[in-house]
Amino acid sequence: MTVTAPQIIGLTSAEAAARRDRDGPNEVARPRPRHLVARILDQLRDPLVLLLLAAVVVTIALGDLPDTAIIALVVVLNTTIGVVQQVRADHAIAALDTLSAPTARVVRDGHDVVVPAAQLVREDWVRLEAGDIVPADLVVAYAHRCQVDEAVLTGESMPVVREPGDELLSGTVLVTGRAEGPVRRTGADSALGRIASLARGAKAGPTPLQRRLAGLGRLLGAAIVAVSVMVAVLGVLAGRPVVTMALVAVSLVVAAVPESLPAVVTLALALGARRIARHQAIPRNLHAVETLGSVTVLASDKTGTVTEGRMAVRRAIAEDIAYEVHGAGYEPIGVVVPDPGPPLRELARAGLLCSDAALLPPDDDHPQWYAVGDPVEAALVAFAARCGLDPHQQRAAYPRVAERPFDQAARRMTTVHKRGDSYYTVCKGAPETVLTAPVVTGDVERLRRAAADLAAQGLRVVAVAAGQSEDRIDAADPRGLWPLGVIGIGDPLRAGASHTAGTFGQAGVRMMLITGDHPNTAAAIAQQLGLWHEGDGVGTGDHPEQANEVQVFARTRPEQKIDIITALQSHGEVVAMTGDGVNDAPALRRADIGVAMGGGTEVARQAADLVLVDDNLDTVTAAIGEGRRVYDNIRRFLRYGLAGGVAELLVMLAGPFLGLAVPLLPGQILWINLLTHGLPGVALGAEPAEPDVLTRPPRPPGEQVLGEGLGRTILAVGTLLAVVSAGLAVFAANAGLPWQSMLFVTLGLAQLGVALAVRARRDRAHRWANPGLLLAVGISALAQIGGVLAEPLRVLLRTEPLTGTQLLLCAAVAALPGLLLWAVNRRRGRRA
Repeated sequence: MTVTAPQIIGLTSAEAAARRDRDGPNEVARPRPRHLVARILDQLRDPLVLLLLAAVVVTIALGDLPDTAIIALVVVLNTTIGVVQQVRADHAIAALDTLSAPTARVVRDGHDVVVPAAQLVREDWVRLEAGDIVPADLVVAYAHRCQVDEAVLTGESMPVVREPGDELLSGTVLVTGRAEGPVRRTGADSALGRIASLARGAKAGPTPLQRRLAGLGRLLGAAIVAVSVMVAVLGVLAGRPVVTMALVAVSLVVAAVPESLPAVVTLALALGARRIARHQAIPRNLHAVETLGSVTVLASDKTGTVTEGRMAVRRAIAEDIAYEVHGAGYEPIGVVVPDPGPPLRELARAGLLCSDAALLPPDDDHPQWYAVGDPVEAALVAFAARCGLDPHQQRAAYPRVAERPFDQAARRMTTVHKRGDSYYTVCKGAPETVLTAPVVTGDVERLRRAAADLAAQGLRVVAVAAGQSEDRIDAADPRGLWPLGVIGIGDPLRAGASHTAGTFGQAGVRMMLITGDHPNTAAAIAQQLGLWHEGDGVGTGDHPEQANEVQVFARTRPEQKIDIITALQSHGEVVAMTGDGVNDAPALRRADIGVAMGGGTEVARQAADLVLVDDNLDTVTAAIGEGRRVYDNIRRFLRYGLAGGVAELLVMLAGPFLGLAVPLLPGQILWINLLTHGLPGVALGAEPAEPDVLTRPPRPPGEQVLGEGLGRTILAVGTLLAVVSAGLAVFAANAGLPWQSMLFVTLGLAQLGVALAVRARRDRAHRWANPGLLLAVGISALAQIGGVLAEPLRVLLRTEPLTGTQLLLCAAVAALPGLLLWAVNRRRGRRA
């Protein structure tokens, strides 16, 4: 529908300024940044860190300054690492306003002027042309062939016609035609602003790892405090000095707290993030790395995610011959099967002539061929090129002399072209309006059935008819044309998308499709992915409770995507959501991990936890493998580190009963922990993935970090370490040897031996992976021995020198737990 606009005066500059002062700029409000103090306090609230802070207070009260310095240094390092990573990750939604049009053409003081979009106010008169981004919500007053791409807001891949009285929403793009009208809503009240509010309010909770480690910290904290208080009280009641028992209590706390755990976890996540980046995926949040490994459901958007986000002719039928068309995007090169004959080329030529879109080659702003104009018409132009026709030559050979633009009511477009001394008329549109008398003559029943079959496959169907005559046919009332065929147009799957869906299934991750598109289209795409079969249901956004029953949701709005994800999470699922549009941003934020396409909108990228640079969904499977690898390695460190803590705790508890009053001093325990948890702990984070990392199901969401028997293993290994170390100490004490120093060396070396025993299972390709672990263990072992040989370290740690024979005895005893654990693990084929 076309309406001619009268002369518009618009607002005056003074009126616009007054409204802007009253309502604020046409911008989306940014969230306030968090203060540094608040970030630091978040890190210090960790139960394990609070225990170390309490130990600092006690050592200060006892005047034990060396131990105070060592404990405080560990706390400062861990807090610094945590704050730095939090600052890097806290940028979600910061770029929401980048999607807004930078400038807008408005009428001010009776003249057309171009102003920054942020200066728009309500009742401003805005004029738009094809290619313009709508700068604010406005009402269409006048329009000519106005079609709008609303995919970034609704997920619909097809442009929609907008006529006078309709609304144009901020962030959408005019594909064809012109439109103008007054602004109705700006800033936070606009469509873009409302989605921004949804995204900010959809913040997900702690990650699975954060929840598991928090639970572990509370458990360890309660146990450590209870044991330390009990030992201290019993010692005082037995008549031992209060100062001595306070020192013992602090030693117990230091022994049991895995103070390096936060640093090791952070570094393991950082290494995982670096490896994921090599797969063309950028984690914007470190904890997203581990969350990937815990994902149980992948909820995927359709347009631009599993599909290319570009319309393309996929099937065509001409003279009862069915053709399949293959090609990438809008590139005018492809394959038609079977080879196109004259009937198909005539169909393709007619569709090309009755279109206004153009295809342009790659340039600095577009890495691939791109379309100018209606995406459906662009698909017809690319189809003609793939059938061997040159679009420029054909349009030059058939100049257009009359036309009837597409009309929403008639649902067809007609063009008339000069062909020598005659006229060539083409009509294209919906089959029910083209394949009917008096537009066409002849038998069209088979074409109607073919069109219905294509529609059932989720394709948009365009029927084409043409005719040649001596006299020019009225384009507004075409009659007597001959049906050339029907064309099925769709948004094709990305290359390898169906294989990727199968890979998710092998990894135990349930893949769902959530889209704003039509149910038939969604079901057809899901069927190609192997997610949907005949007879399966298709859910709607109005019924999120169906999330555990159906694989496909269609006609969903942004807020309904959040409801679906919330429903999945309420059933204990760990949900990853993929998307590329503004409409996906709230769901990306609400999911346990949001995955954005690098070629999508900036809004989606900033709201996500992981950005796929190459727009390849298969990259998510590699990222899931890395996430599981990280989680396995964290559990591997816990198995190793907590076993050492249990050993130290048991030694400290049993020592007095074995005649060893204070088996180890706090500084000696911290030295052992720093050496065993430092370089070896980091090196364990670089262990290769186990061979079955992508063929086993994810960890149950409710499983504790010490689940699947890990807690029992830690107790068993810790007990073994304590028995051999304490046994040697008792032997040395009875023999009049420096038993405390021998215990110090043996316990440290024994833990390093366990580090080698808990390595990942390897296949032949990774047999020599992670040589850094061997180097780290070697350096730490030398430093441990240096604690009794180097004079400065002996003074700091208060140890005594050992002879070569005594050191050999310590090393021999220390090797026993690691050798036994290695033999058991090899027999069981155990992973972390």
